[in-house]
Amino acid sequence: MDVVILVKSVVGLAIILGLLILLLVLPQRAKKKRVQEQEKKIKNAQKKELDETSFEKLYRVIKNRASTTQELQSALELLIKYHPTMHKKLGIRAHPESDVYMDIIFKLCRHKNTNKNIILAFMKQLEKSNPEYKKEINDAMMRGLNSRGI
Repeated sequence: MDVVILVKSVVGLAIILGLLILLLVLPQRAKKKRVQEQEKKIKNAQKKELDETSFEKLYRVIKNRASTTQELQSALELLIKYHPTMHKKLGIRAHPESDVYMDIIFKLCRHKNTNKNIILAFMKQLEKSNPEYKKEINDAMMRGLNSRGI
């Protein structure tokens, strides 16, 4: 009779241990699932942010003649935040891809909803990020302002 009680006790303790382990594992799975969902949301938000801050999209906002002053200013701030530097110069020549930045400056100066504060702030930040292109940046600004006319 003592053996039967001993066996029942061991089986009962094994069942209780199994239930405790199950209670320990199930919340971990749910927590892991919640963490994975949060990571997916963060990745989607970052991907959406990258889409909104892509160079091409910001360039289109600046190029668009119907952009408001606020849209221009936010696009330029994002451009400086995410795409501040141009390619290094090739000796004394400017890198061919730096022409896109010069075009942005030119179009910004000619835009009907721009003002001096937006232009100057963008120019200072761009010159600060790219000191070797200071002359080219100033030339592009002068061409843009001169082409506006009176």
